[in-house]
Amino acid sequence: MKIKLLAGACALALAHAAPAEAQDSAHDHSISHQQQGMDHTAMDPSTTEHTMPDMDGMAGEGSGTSRLPMAEGMMPGLHFDLGGGWKGMAHGYVWGVYTDQSGPRGDAGAYVQSMAMMTATREFEGGRLQLRSMLSAEPLMGSPGYPNLFATGETSGGEPLVDRQHPHDAFMELAARIDVDIAPDTGLFLYGGPVAEPALGPSAFMHRGSARLNPEAPITHHWFDSTHITYGVITAGLSSPLWQVEASAFRGMEPDEQRWDIESPKLDSWSVRATLNPTPNLALQASHGRIKEPEALHPGVDEARTTASVQYASASGVSAMLAFSAKNRMPGDTLTAWLAEANWGITDRHTLFGRVENVENDELFPDHEDPLHEAKFRVTKLQAGYAYTLPLGKVAALSLGGTAATFLKPSALDATYGDDPVGLTAFARLSLGR
Repeated sequence: MKIKLLAGACALALAHAAPAEAQDSAHDHSISHQQQGMDHTAMDPSTTEHTMPDMDGMAGEGSGTSRLPMAEGMMPGLHFDLGGGWKGMAHGYVWGVYTDQSGPRGDAGAYVQSMAMMTATREFEGGRLQLRSMLSAEPLMGSPGYPNLFATGETSGGEPLVDRQHPHDAFMELAARIDVDIAPDTGLFLYGGPVAEPALGPSAFMHRGSARLNPEAPITHHWFDSTHITYGVITAGLSSPLWQVEASAFRGMEPDEQRWDIESPKLDSWSVRATLNPTPNLALQASHGRIKEPEALHPGVDEARTTASVQYASASGVSAMLAFSAKNRMPGDTLTAWLAEANWGITDRHTLFGRVENVENDELFPDHEDPLHEAKFRVTKLQAGYAYTLPLGKVAALSLGGTAATFLKPSALDATYGDDPVGLTAFARLSLGR
């Protein structure tokens, strides 16, 4: 069964890629993230007036059904005609990364991150239908993933992963969305599939402009966007250019260590989310979900998660987000997290970016015999980075850069992590678009 699923996914990728190559010369895609793919006749960032952009690639769409500021434009990549009224889009990247995380708990190593995203969209009178697929080869790095100090939330070989980031599943999205107009600039939509993302939290980190060139997953990932790969999702919503309200039923349990398969879908959890785009430069969201037994590390424990975020984007190349999350384990304590990140494209070639995270974590000492087991520690990670982007033809780009991170932590963690642990990372990112 797994082999058939993988073969089908590869066939889908090749089917999308073939017409893309034939259309490359017809599409002059700028490497500017804010300009690429934007329909400037559909919106003016200097005014609050909204009109709907072209339906083949909605400006301001994030992961799943989440919304970004419309000024971020459409997702970069290859846009092409599939025939029969269908339009396609292909987007993807491959990162080559080397990281050195210092201190007694630190580690060093090289790894590869990847994502390939293909969509097919067909407009019909009064709406559109969109088919989505997103794949990754990250399971090849093995279940331990890569070094990332103070990251927690998954397992490897049945043991808790601490100070490491797990790889993504091979199937990141297999879903469909249908939108139907019910009034001028107002529509109903239905989204879902065997692998999808429920309406909970801001857009996943790899899909938002503020984290576009950051090679490391946030250590707050399991507070904000750990549901971005969920096996079984149905979402219904009502939307306009100004606002969106939606509700999801989905499987609460996070993906297991078997990263190559598709797990059995369930609908045992729920969430609601409201998003406001008061101007093309802003996206504000608040969401709440009741998640059934999400983590293998906490069997029998449900979670109530509440998030809120403000995202900003401008045509001048700035994208930023400020977000808060509280996850209440039931039974258990409520743990909170804050995240602020920004990406500044100074020019088409030079980009500065950074992230500040503050999180309360009780999983740093998984050994039940350890006196600090389940003790809560509030840790802050401060990270800054730079990237130089070299365009490769009209549709691809190579970004070379690096990041440096330091941490603020309680003195009780000095014996375990050292006085001043740091994280240094270098990367090369090859992408369709930028």
